[in-house]
Amino acid sequence: MIETNELTKRFGDVQAVNRVSVHVQKGSIYGLLGSNGAGKSTLLKLLAGIYRADGGSATVDGQPVYETPKTKARTLFISDQPYFFNQTSLDDMAGFYSGIYPGWNQKRYEQLTGHFEIDKNRKLTQFSKGMQRLAAMILTISSMPDVLILDEPFDGLDPVVRHQMKNILLQEVADRSLTLMVSSHNLREMEDFCDYVGVMHQGGILFERDLDDLKSDIHKIQIAFRQPPGHDKLIEGLDLLHHEKRGSMQMLIVRGDKDEVVSHINAFDPAILDVLPLTLEEVFHYELGGAGYEIRNLIIE
Repeated sequence: MIETNELTKRFGDVQAVNRVSVHVQKGSIYGLLGSNGAGKSTLLKLLAGIYRADGGSATVDGQPVYETPKTKARTLFISDQPYFFNQTSLDDMAGFYSGIYPGWNQKRYEQLTGHFEIDKNRKLTQFSKGMQRLAAMILTISSMPDVLILDEPFDGLDPVVRHQMKNILLQEVADRSLTLMVSSHNLREMEDFCDYVGVMHQGGILFERDLDDLKSDIHKIQIAFRQPPGHDKLIEGLDLLHHEKRGSMQMLIVRGDKDEVVSHINAFDPAILDVLPLTLEEVFHYELGGAGYEIRNLIIE
């Protein structure tokens, strides 16, 4: 559905997006993760046709995005700072959206504004950050897009509205095969929401994987030995991402086949061996650490 090939974008001397290739399947939810300044927002704006790429390509259903009205009519983007025309109300913006997007659904718009009890005639500039975000989501969902690209979509929404909006989007994916691409720093939220994730670092894609496969390929192992083997012998042949000792206990973060890793460690006759579940936040932490973005504790004086 969404595909980029060697996509590149520069701003002066800064290589914001560096030969990025991503693949987002129709009817899926793709989470775009990465450190600050990794290039996530720039990539999303390239996919939405806001920026012109310096190299490579970005397509939706095989059609280019930039300066292609037919593709843009099916694709909506909400930035991390929603934009509205000056001195407009939500009803004013609804009139604009209905004239731009052929799939506009007035009944859905009335239903959503009624459900969330939002004042359609109040100037949007008078809304709080969270209410502006909600207004943008209502306009977008009422436009019935085939592709929805969101940058920090739930930032500023209260917990109840966040939950309701996520459920609406999940329903859209299930009922209409909406294709959704989301960038967020809230990894706990993305863990419950996404089917696939791609991790950006320094303008490039480190990897993109099915979320379940990603978590099953990295293991947190807690071990203790009566007679500890040498460190080099223990880790020999393992794809080790992290190792730390806490008294007699050791904790390993290892990439690879779970059965093979456990079999390797069992050969050293551990007194304790536990394989613990990893959160998406931990996977993100250790994968970026392996790419040179190590998170170090800061001690200030």
